[in-house]
Amino acid sequence: MDGQPAVLMSVTKASGINTLDLVDDIRAYIDQQNTVLEGTGLHLLLSDDQTIPTRTALGVMQNNALIGLLLVLAVCWVFLGSRIASLVALGVVFSIAGTFWILSMTGSTLNISVLLGIVIVLGMLVDDAVVVVEGIYYRMQRGMEALEASMQALREVGLPVLAAVSTTIAAFLPLMLLPGIVGKFMFVIPFVVTIGLLVSLVEAYWMLPAHVGTLGRHAISRSRSQVLREKYTHWVRINYTRALIRVMRSPGRYLLVALGLFLAAVMALGSGVVKFQFFSFDPLRIYYVNVDMPPDAPIEDTLRQTLAVEQVVRSHLRDEEVRSVVSMAGIKFTDVEPVYGDRYGQIAVSLSPDARGMRGYDEIIDGMREAVEATPGRAEISFLRMSGGPPAGKAVSVKVRADDFDELRRAAEAVKQIVAGIPDALDITDDDDPGRDELRLRVDVLAARNAGLDPGAVARLVRLHADGEVVADMRDRGEKLELRVRAEPRTLDQVRGLLSDPVALPDGSMTRLGALVEAEELRSPGQIRHWNLRRAITVEADLAPDGIDAVAANRILVNEWEAIRGQFPGTDLDFSGQLDDIEESLNAMGGLFLLGIGLIYLILAAQFRSYFQPLLILVSVVLAFIGVVIGVMVSRQPVSLYTLYGAVALTGISVNAAIVLISAANDRRAAGMRTLHATIYAARRRVIAVMMTTATTIAGLFSLAVGLGGKSLLWGPVASAIVWGLGFSALLTLFVIPTLYRFFMQQPSWHARWRGRRASAARSAARG
Repeated sequence: MDGQPAVLMSVTKASGINTLDLVDDIRAYIDQQNTVLEGTGLHLLLSDDQTIPTRTALGVMQNNALIGLLLVLAVCWVFLGSRIASLVALGVVFSIAGTFWILSMTGSTLNISVLLGIVIVLGMLVDDAVVVVEGIYYRMQRGMEALEASMQALREVGLPVLAAVSTTIAAFLPLMLLPGIVGKFMFVIPFVVTIGLLVSLVEAYWMLPAHVGTLGRHAISRSRSQVLREKYTHWVRINYTRALIRVMRSPGRYLLVALGLFLAAVMALGSGVVKFQFFSFDPLRIYYVNVDMPPDAPIEDTLRQTLAVEQVVRSHLRDEEVRSVVSMAGIKFTDVEPVYGDRYGQIAVSLSPDARGMRGYDEIIDGMREAVEATPGRAEISFLRMSGGPPAGKAVSVKVRADDFDELRRAAEAVKQIVAGIPDALDITDDDDPGRDELRLRVDVLAARNAGLDPGAVARLVRLHADGEVVADMRDRGEKLELRVRAEPRTLDQVRGLLSDPVALPDGSMTRLGALVEAEELRSPGQIRHWNLRRAITVEADLAPDGIDAVAANRILVNEWEAIRGQFPGTDLDFSGQLDDIEESLNAMGGLFLLGIGLIYLILAAQFRSYFQPLLILVSVVLAFIGVVIGVMVSRQPVSLYTLYGAVALTGISVNAAIVLISAANDRRAAGMRTLHATIYAARRRVIAVMMTTATTIAGLFSLAVGLGGKSLLWGPVASAIVWGLGFSALLTLFVIPTLYRFFMQQPSWHARWRGRRASAARSAARG
């Protein structure tokens, strides 16, 4: 390490132990021991600390949570004033505190996934409170007492709020069933969201009305800002109503626009305009340079070659970028397990925490790749990148399976050549570890018989000359010792020199050992691996970050293999790695999406006592899909599994605006209004509540989506999908849902007229 001999010790934490506390304890131990070891020539040093990315990620989530909370409170202040906004803020604090308390009761610890769940639910915690308090605020503006306003508001919006929260939970809960590494990694997020929403219901139904009732008329200030606020909300209602009436006068034209946007979004996904990078992680600030020597290389040569590669690596690193560089021989760490052997060398490069003006992770590796791989020597050099998030396989990972080992090796080489031809393929490796040279001896039965020996005696002679034979054992101070008889130890340049050893025959003559055996030089396999009962060699490769995606790369590999598979009749391919993870997650997400939609439909059908109105509300999910695609195109981010995760979660959030709109319209129709008037007045009444709930949810996630408090490739796509999808869904919902509601629910409705025409036709046919 740093040019000096060192002993490397890796520390792995036990289950349930706080990683940050463990590293702090190790640092304290190192400082304590270095004081004792001072002057002895020994020094303890922490060569790498991967809690730095963890601390950074926690800081990013905490910063984004704080910024999101401030933005949520700012939105509440804009629409409701400082006093009611303060009550809402108290409700947020209560909901978050209650969520943490329940999490601690269930044994959950504070980690990045829990913080993401808090950030996601942060804006939604106030949604139910905002709808309730807006109803109270609206009535108190018109002179109603606080207590009476609270009771009437709860009677009006209590059930719609319960339905809205239930649909959000129904969208998140199925995500707890997501299998694979993504499901295990993100299991806690829907759990956190569900707990937070349930706690927020308690606050919105009981605590918030009680607080408003306590303040009474003092809940609404009479300041200049309050006058401006009332004028602004009135202006919004009037202008929105005018725009809605304009849309309703030409519904077909505007519905065709919405349909066109949906088709354009589908075409953007299908045409390749939107890129797919299913696993997009925040890289850890460490990477490895693998130095694989030939099988016959002694560990001294491996270390010498590794140090030569280290010099090239160091020459391409800047002083402020590197934390430590450690060279090792006899061991190689992989993303699955460590591999041991004299031929393996590895250089661990630990980078300093990312800072302004510092080169990026990929830029550092790409800047040295060509020079490092060109280092003189017999080694095969490759890079191993490390990334955060759930453990995932390489972008390309295929198991070549066959029963015949020679055919297996030839097929594996052919697959490696195919992978090398894939654009942007990097660090192509396989796990076919060649073993050492071996000499296989077979007794020459005829020669042995002519020499007066049987095959067993010849085998014993070989054993005596090579390894020796235990002829007795004894004990010394309780320890068992073996007495071994063997030929005199000597150093052979070649193993064939063993065959020149003289052998005494029973008749007193002499011969050579090689005259009694048939020798064959071979290379033994370093390891024999099986996959599903057949021998297998795994070929893996990474892909450049901005290049082809894993699905397309594996598709190229499959097509090229089909063209040559006739040359290897006993061989088949078994794909794993990212492709296997992607297929597992995608297959499950489709079913979980449908499960969420089904639960949402059942909740809405029970709420509205209708089989058709829930279908109108679910149109919001289609509108949210448009927003997600537009957001991906505008931000130029690839679609990852975490984007899809956010899109599935969005299904329960996007329907909330439609729920309160249709609920208000149903109430007015039940009171005797015509469908057109009920639709317009309901939309005019609920537009502020829709804007507030949408704005608070977006405000809670906006910082994480755009990276105001620090960017995250892992969590940013989840927040971005919800922000873009909800923003466009709410905007289009304010016009599309009332238009569709008026069209389908007008009296007599279209289906009633259709049934009437069928009945009339049936009567006419009967009379005829």
